Order: sequence, then structure tokens, then C-alpha cells
Amino acid sequence: MKVLVVMSDPNPDGLVAACADAARQGIVDGHSPVRIINLNDLRIQRCAICDPDGWGTCRTKHICELEDDFQDLHESVNQAQGYVFITPSFFGSMGEAMRAFLDRLRRCEASKDPAIGEESALLGKPTVGIAVAANGSGGAVTTLAELAGIMQQMQALVFDLIPVTEKTQTYQLETVHDALLAMVNLPPAMSISAASRQKAAEVRKRHAVRKRKRR
Repeated sequence: MKVLVVMSDPNPDGLVAACADAARQGIVDGHSPVRIINLNDLRIQRCAICDPDGWGTCRTKHICELEDDFQDLHESVNQAQGYVFITPSFFGSMGEAMRAFLDRLRRCEASKDPAIGEESALLGKPTVGIAVAANGSGGAVTTLAELAGIMQQMQALVFDLIPVTEKTQTYQLETVHDALLAMVNLPPAMSISAASRQKAAEVRKRHAVRKRKRR
């Protein structure tokens, strides 16, 4: 499974980066290729709400007409078979760089109409969301709920949601590793047949049991 890890943090030695490294190691241990992108290294503007009706080519052509680094990253999303989104939590919400990217991605992908043969690039593909909060986990939890909602709107398969704080990082970094190791053992996401869904559910169940035992 080819996994795209999208993180957002200017600090290469911070907890967000540590989560990305734990995710990378889990993917590598599962013998899968991985690419890590730090949004803070890119130029991605916030949505411009281009037309008077509040939309633009994101709705008609499912591409964003703003010209920056979003287009190349959107193509990487199309090519990936699984995803990890790692964001710091500010005021109980996603960081601004992650929000700018996901707002534009959602407009392009969630606006596709299956009735006319259009399909989200994330359809059925497993996704792990990770929120990093400096202090208590409450902000991370609300951030994860927000992130999960966006993933569901784009029809991704939410495999796991992991809150990480400075106090919990010792064992939660292990959780991140194990989650990705389990995720890459899912069946190919392009088939969301009953058999594939059942196998995916079994993998998620085993992973959840391991998390409970560790705690």
C-alpha cells in the first residue's frame, strides 16, 4: 500500500514530526512505500471562494484554479492508496496550514457526483488522523472529530484517530506506529466489496483490541 503522510509543523524536532516518523516506521515495517509531505514547506493558499455562487472549477472540473503547490499535492493524493494526516491542535481545531489544504481538497473531491460516474480520489482508502496538543487531550479530541468529518465527506475509510499530547507521547507514538503497521495490511482500497469491507473491519478490530490491552 502506497501511503501519503501529510503533516503540518514548522518545527522539525517537534511532536508532530515525531508522530510522522512513528507513522513512517510503521509503514516501512509493513513493507509499504511512504512519502512524507510537510505543508509548511509548501505554498498553499486558503480557498478563495472564486465565483459569486461560492464555488469555482473545484465544483465543475474538480480541480482548484488557484495556482500554487496544491496541484502537485492533489496529484499525490490521487496516486496514494492510504493516508495519514497529522496536525497540531490550536484552540481545539486544526492548524491553519492543514485547514487550508483540506478545505481545498474537500471542495474538489466531496463535490464529485457518483450518479454521473464521478468518484472521490479517497473513496474507500484507509486514513489515520493524528492531532497533537501541547497540554490536555481535549483539544486534540475535538480536532480529530473535525478531521474525521472531512475524511467522511470525501468518502475515505477512517481507520484510526489518535490524540497525542506531551504527557501521552511515550505510549501514543507506539500507538501511531502500530496503527500504520495494521493499516498497510488492509486489502486494496479500490475494492470496497463486502469481502473487503469485512476484512478491513477485522483488521480494525484487532488493532483496537491491541490498543485497549496496552492501556
